[in-house]
Amino acid sequence: MTPDISTMATRLRQAAGERQRFIVALAGPPGAGKSFLSTALCQALNEQVPGIAEIVPMDGYHFDNAVIEPAGLLPVKGAPETFDVDGLVRDLERIRASDRDVAVPVFDRPLDLARAGGRIIQTRHRIVLVEGNYLLLDKPPWTALAPLFDRTIFIDVPEDVIEERLIQRWLDMGQDREGAEERARFKDMINMQLVNAHSVTPDVIWR
Repeated sequence: MTPDISTMATRLRQAAGERQRFIVALAGPPGAGKSFLSTALCQALNEQVPGIAEIVPMDGYHFDNAVIEPAGLLPVKGAPETFDVDGLVRDLERIRASDRDVAVPVFDRPLDLARAGGRIIQTRHRIVLVEGNYLLLDKPPWTALAPLFDRTIFIDVPEDVIEERLIQRWLDMGQDREGAEERARFKDMINMQLVNAHSVTPDVIWR
């Protein structure tokens, strides 16, 4: 399925109907373009109906380095076990209740840390886009997320394209070519393979 941004926004808005809350999972491997597409999709939705949509980024639920370093997980930061899944579940349950505004954390990539209360999901945001690598993972505790989503979308991108994007991401963050390739292939690409192999079947595959 290859709809453009505007078409996808229209389809989501139609699927949401008049529901007070419609939560969409936008999942895919590292480098698939989740942040870009969720931002563009949110903008398109808000152009169609002002104030209807907002984004909850899964990356905001990274455990802090002070938590994962003593556990020996700092070298694999970004792997499933380095996220506060229970915190994400609780926040999505509060968002689904639609009875009050909910503060959610956002990840500050240059600072390499999550900022608590970095975004407010307001009751007027009827369509909430949740974007992240592991939202459809078929392994506990990630499976607890499934009942909270009204629509699931998986972004499908060829692996060679993803690899080049990931290398470029590390280059942009100041790594030399050798370091960028090593980080991409022995960290991000491992997570990519996990996501591709162990995500449940989505409602929509977006190519």
